Amino acid sequence: MSTPFAPFEPGPSARDKRQNRKRKPRFQRVPLRMILPNLVTLLALCSGLTAIRMALETRWDWAIGAIVLAALLDAIDGRVARLLRSTSRFGAELDSLADFVNFGVAPAIILYTWILSELKSLGWIAVLVFAISAALRLARFNVALDEPDKPAWQGNYFVGMPAPAGALTVLLPVYLDLLGLLDRWSELAPPIIAYVFVIAFLIVSRLPTYSGKRIGARVRRDLVLPVFVAVVLLVALGVSYPFEVLTAASLAYLASIPFACRTWRRNRDAQEAATADKPSGDDAAPDNGGASGGV
Repeated sequence: MSTPFAPFEPGPSARDKRQNRKRKPRFQRVPLRMILPNLVTLLALCSGLTAIRMALETRWDWAIGAIVLAALLDAIDGRVARLLRSTSRFGAELDSLADFVNFGVAPAIILYTWILSELKSLGWIAVLVFAISAALRLARFNVALDEPDKPAWQGNYFVGMPAPAGALTVLLPVYLDLLGLLDRWSELAPPIIAYVFVIAFLIVSRLPTYSGKRIGARVRRDLVLPVFVAVVLLVALGVSYPFEVLTAASLAYLASIPFACRTWRRNRDAQEAATADKPSGDDAAPDNGGASGGV
């Protein structure tokens, strides 16, 4: 019995493809663990689309909250996929499409409806540049998945500012306005446009930034309880003072970029020095009494 829906293909291996050519079962079941990470990604996409709706309704606090929720779900779906061993090409492509909407389109709409619409075409050009930069960043990330393995230390860095960090950082002027530190005058729009261009440049640049992927992978036993307290404190502060926390986090992240560049150069120089000191194949050959080892 056929259905009107295309079968879900999470990305079979070459062996599975050969077996499928030999025998095609009438009903092929997909494990739930293959679907769960994609459901988290779709929830993040729904949150990003909700942020666009909240921006059109000028409900800035709810729009920013939806972007934050999308960023949290984006950080979870990859970890869930690796934990359940359910990574797939389908999930990677879906994640990139969702990230473009959540961290490229939604922040651009928020900025435009907030203040940049006062500059008409110039404001629209600024948000276009930001959204396109996010799309190019995600496309470059997908291509990098097929590159050969890199040194282990490079896993601590991203190439350029990641899309979620760019989305949360570019909204810094909105946080300041919601805190009452800015007045929505038309004179503020040109500096905000310049700030949007700077963030767009950081997104497409090759400047190294801290990834934080390995933070929390393993915790020392004596630090488990302090980690619990710190997480609870951070969540409580985020709920009670959301825009203060987002402002501090954005400024701290921007301030960390020069330190990331410096540590990245140190690691690169150390790797190059180790490679230069490593003996080559000819130098490592044993000395057989001065006799030639071959022609």
